[in-house]
Amino acid sequence: MNDNLGAAVTTPLSHGEGQGGEAVFVYCEIEGTQVQEVSQELLTKGRKLANELGADLNAVVAGTGIKGKVEEQILPYGVDKLFVFDGEGLFPYTSAPHTDILVNLFKEEKPQICLMGATVIGRDLGPRVSSSLTSGLTADCTELEIGSYEDKKSGKTYENLLYQIRPAFGGNIVATIVNPDHRPQMATVRSGVMQKAVYKGQAKGEVVYPEVSKYVSAEAYVVKVLDHHVEAAKHNLKGAPIVVAGGYGVGSKEGFDQLFQLAKVLHGEVGGSRAAVDAGWIDHDRQIGQTGVTVHPKVYIACGISGQIQHIAGMQDSGIIISVNSDPEAPINKIADYVIVGTVEEVVPKLIKYYKQNNK
Repeated sequence: MNDNLGAAVTTPLSHGEGQGGEAVFVYCEIEGTQVQEVSQELLTKGRKLANELGADLNAVVAGTGIKGKVEEQILPYGVDKLFVFDGEGLFPYTSAPHTDILVNLFKEEKPQICLMGATVIGRDLGPRVSSSLTSGLTADCTELEIGSYEDKKSGKTYENLLYQIRPAFGGNIVATIVNPDHRPQMATVRSGVMQKAVYKGQAKGEVVYPEVSKYVSAEAYVVKVLDHHVEAAKHNLKGAPIVVAGGYGVGSKEGFDQLFQLAKVLHGEVGGSRAAVDAGWIDHDRQIGQTGVTVHPKVYIACGISGQIQHIAGMQDSGIIISVNSDPEAPINKIADYVIVGTVEEVVPKLIKYYKQNNK
């Protein structure tokens, strides 16, 4: 079920009927001089959207000492124009300078779409920019498409709008949200939802280095980061070729120990549903789904997972889906390639034993 939600507010960046060849913008996050993977994923998606619209794909990145170090991490994804803001006080990230950069740049460039990662930074920066430009924002989108929208009240039809698609009302419906009249159309997307790929076509690849002081006021630097510490990930769930995931049907923390054994034998990683995380059986950073990690493994083994829409949103693009469930009518079985009807306690030890026997 799709809900089409439209809003119309007169804004400084209003473009009448929401049409035009203005660029698609992607805000690129960095850690030091390393462009984050979620930004490269969004550049790949942004290029596809820009091609469909006949528009340019532009990117913006801001940091300290990044000139000459980030361009080759961004341009290969089909970027026509890259804005590199390099200056003191732009890394580590603080809200005000980055907000000033995007707001003032967007007033000049008038993009029709802006995408950014649904990360700690994106969740802070996105609302600030959309609020300043009164443009609206859809968070945690699971899909982005271009399409038309008919406003039945006014009788107007809007072409080439961004469909911002995400689960709503606790995952009971999938909402398609449109923004007919105000720009930019802004959306955030979690890491792993889109897949990154180097662009094989031709892009302009222009790079500009604007003067930061023309975009950022001196007052914006009032907050300073005294210490910046990044902890390495404990696992590679997002990039694992095989994922063994457990739900409430696993039954206990001890039940998850079996899943870790199976994952070890298969050289995979372990994930869990929200219900299993809420029960305290597995760490939150291993949660798969709309409010967790999105994975694209070659093989996904779902153990005791019912298959709520929030969970399916995080694993539906897996190559092969194997469901182990005592309920033959479980929703996840409808998207599974193979279904094993039985309890996790019965099936998983047999899988471990069989795999060990046949892989000596």
